Amino acid sequence: MARNKYPEVTVDKILEASKRLFLEKGYDHTTIQDIVNELDGLTKGAVYYHFKSKEEIMNALEDKMFFENNPFEMVKKHPELNALEKMRMLVKLNKTDEEQIDLMKQSIPLMDNPHVLSRTLESNYRILYPNCLELIEEGQRDGSIPVENAQVIAEFFVLSNLWFLPSLFPGGNEEVRQRYLFIASVFEKMGAPIFDQEMENIISTSEYFSE
Repeated sequence: MARNKYPEVTVDKILEASKRLFLEKGYDHTTIQDIVNELDGLTKGAVYYHFKSKEEIMNALEDKMFFENNPFEMVKKHPELNALEKMRMLVKLNKTDEEQIDLMKQSIPLMDNPHVLSRTLESNYRILYPNCLELIEEGQRDGSIPVENAQVIAEFFVLSNLWFLPSLFPGGNEEVRQRYLFIASVFEKMGAPIFDQEMENIISTSEYFSE
């Protein structure tokens, strides 16, 4: 008999249990043993068979949550919007996903984990960049994002997204608001006014990174 006939089922169970514990107890206060205790008979060895560390579980969980609620796929369902409107909708979806925000508050102290930081950078570039580039190139075609270099805009979008990670750049709501205003002004000067007044209001009134 194979060691694990349905490995994807086991992985999903591990990730769901981990998400629940990370949100309830916090990432720092959740141990691998806590996760094992939630898994109805699975051993610690079974968890380590799929994930080498708690950090790896968090990374996989973040990817899973993104693809389950992929904002790029959501905006593609609105052909009545031009590309700029889709980008604005994309940003709002990302910044109003409460479960994702709560998970970000529990995120790994990336500066203390260089290999996890490297994977986070790779994941952002691998997932966000091609999707963002596709929308910006659409904006070039429909005239709503009249920029010369779509690649540079897409790369800057990925980099600016990292500036909102509390584990990389700690800060309260006012610091987040100032970062947002700066990023918004840069995009506007580059010919891609992605961040509008409604998004500023969301940032200004939310408890985005509050304790």
